[in-house]
Amino acid sequence: MRKRNESVTVEHERAAAAAVPGPLDKGCSLRRSLRLPAAAAEGMKRPLGRRYGLWFRLRKLIIWLLGMYIAIPFLVKLCPAIQAKLVFLNFVRVPYFIDLKRPQDQGLNHTCNYYLQPEEDVTIGVWHTVPAALWKNARGKDQLWFEEALGSSHPVILYLHGNAGTRGGDHRVELYKVLSSLGYHVVTFDYRGWGDSIGSPSERGMTYDALHVFDWIKARSGDNPVYIWGHSLGTGVATNLVRRLCERETPPDALILESPFTNIREEARSHPFSIYRYFPGFDWFFLDPITTSGIKFANDENVKYISCSLLILHAEDDPVVPFHLGKKLYNIAATSRSFRDYKVQFVPFHTDLGYRHKYIYRSPELPRILR
Repeated sequence: MRKRNESVTVEHERAAAAAVPGPLDKGCSLRRSLRLPAAAAEGMKRPLGRRYGLWFRLRKLIIWLLGMYIAIPFLVKLCPAIQAKLVFLNFVRVPYFIDLKRPQDQGLNHTCNYYLQPEEDVTIGVWHTVPAALWKNARGKDQLWFEEALGSSHPVILYLHGNAGTRGGDHRVELYKVLSSLGYHVVTFDYRGWGDSIGSPSERGMTYDALHVFDWIKARSGDNPVYIWGHSLGTGVATNLVRRLCERETPPDALILESPFTNIREEARSHPFSIYRYFPGFDWFFLDPITTSGIKFANDENVKYISCSLLILHAEDDPVVPFHLGKKLYNIAATSRSFRDYKVQFVPFHTDLGYRHKYIYRSPELPRILR
């Protein structure tokens, strides 16, 4: 009986000993209990991998952008033609997909499209919009009728547009309509290299194109007043033209400058979109190549040689040509001896009006100002 009890006790102790792990088994068991399943471990690796990959790509992009930012000034310095392209922006044709031969598609039913040839191998596209009072008579008429209409008793405005786009730009078309409704002939054109005009753009070429169109108008308008209106970059062409006309003693009846600058260097330095204006050597890298390309548009110099009435229009909230440049140009002109016998007027448009760079035509005061 005692042997049987002892055997039972021994078997019970063996079973208990087998159930309690030893030191080694205890550590292995603990590690097994702490070990994550393979799927969970893989799930943790993926977010870490994605974050690392995203940061790597972002760092690579930052380095690439920084490299481009540093390389562009050297590229512009080595290739001044790039800077000339950025000044003219003649390769930007907005709006797209319009037929410049059909101004009626832009709502100009009393407009005729011409092509003139200022020089050999140069052809420029011209629009002539007659006064609204002649709208009914103009329907279905040919170019000859429009040319003869310039001799009617209505003043003529030669409009010189700014960079980018074409003579069919939306804000330009709206201005033609306003001026036409006020009783003006409006003649505008695309400089060589713009729109459907043939030739390579340059300041000299743009000025010569404007001179050719002015002479073409004067040959047909008789004694009717002819005014020259320049906008933005077109103000540089306008003052170049009027200075030349005054030097040959055939000045226009008035000069209107909308959103003008003093000269192209100051405009480039003040342009809000210039991300390099604080770049070391900005003048050497960016402004000197403009001068090297023969681009000056020196309004501040030209106004010292102009002898006709001058009207300057500028919006205070202009984001392209800063307002202070237009005001500075006015101060130069107002104190110039060449204007001592002529009226010089500066008309600002308050920021609250929202006319910015190209919407002064919306002003209800414009008819009174022009009169």
